[in-house]
Amino acid sequence: MARFIGVGSLLVSVAVGEAPVALRDVRFAYGEREILKGVDLSVQRGQVVAILGGSGCGKTTLLRLIGGHLRAGSGKVEVSGHDMAVLRRGELYELRRRMGMLFQFGALFTDLTVFENVAFPLREHTDLPPELVHDLVLMKLHAVGLRGAEHLRTAELSGGMARRVALARTVALDPMLILYDEPFAGLDPISLGVIGQLIRRLNDALGASSIVVTHDVHESMAIVDYIYFVSDGRIVAEGTPEQIRASEDPFVCQFVNARADGPVPFHYPAPPYAESLFGRGAA
Repeated sequence: MARFIGVGSLLVSVAVGEAPVALRDVRFAYGEREILKGVDLSVQRGQVVAILGGSGCGKTTLLRLIGGHLRAGSGKVEVSGHDMAVLRRGELYELRRRMGMLFQFGALFTDLTVFENVAFPLREHTDLPPELVHDLVLMKLHAVGLRGAEHLRTAELSGGMARRVALARTVALDPMLILYDEPFAGLDPISLGVIGQLIRRLNDALGASSIVVTHDVHESMAIVDYIYFVSDGRIVAEGTPEQIRASEDPFVCQFVNARADGPVPFHYPAPPYAESLFGRGAA
C-alpha cells in the first residue's frame, strides 16, 4: 500500500509500514583480512543516518552488505524485514529496485544527456509510457533544480550539477531506502551545502530511509538524525548530532575536531627514533 504526497512540484509515493534496516553482529572478511568485526546498527523508517570513519574502516563494505552486493560471513543483515543472506537472486533484484544508490562522484553515463541519465532506470525497470517517463524525469530534475539542464551532456556539467543529476537518477523510482557513498566528495562549499539539503529534503518527501557514508562530519551533522562511528571494523561510538557534539569520547573528539593524533595515531608503528638513527642499542 502507498500514499502520495507533494513537496513543491515533487509528487512521490510513500510506502506504508516499511521495516527498518538492521544489522546484528555482522562480520565480514576478504579472505584472511577481517573487515567488519561484529557490527550492530539500525535505521528507522524516515531517518537519515550517517556512517563516519576513516578510509578503509569498513564503511563502504557496510553499504555493499545492505545493498546485497556482498553477503556477511556471520550475523544478520535485514532490509525491509528480509534476511539478505537467504534471498534468491530474483527476490534480491526485486528488493534492489526499491533501493537507490548514489555512487561516489555520481557515475553518470557520459554519452547520455542529463534527461537520458535520469530516464534510464525508469525505462529499464518499468513499462511506463514515454509521456509519463518524460513527465517524471522533469519532476525529478525540477526537484534538484536542474529542469532547465535536461538537454546538456555530462561533460557540460559542473561537479555540483553532475552530483545533482546523479541524485535525481537515484530517486527516479521513488526508493524506500537510499544509500549514499561519499556524496560530498570533491564539492565546493556551495554545492556541498546544496547536496546535503537535497538529501534531507528528498528523504523526507519520499518517506524513505537514507544511509550516508561520508568523511564530512559537519555537513552530515547538519542533516542527519543519527550517527555511527566506525573504526577498525567496529562501531566505536554512536548518537544523535547533539550527543556527538557533547561527547567526550577520545575517538569522537579526534574525528570531529580533526586532531592529528589520538586513538588514531599520527605515527605509523616504528622502532624508537634513536635506534633508527644511530643503530640498535643506542642510548
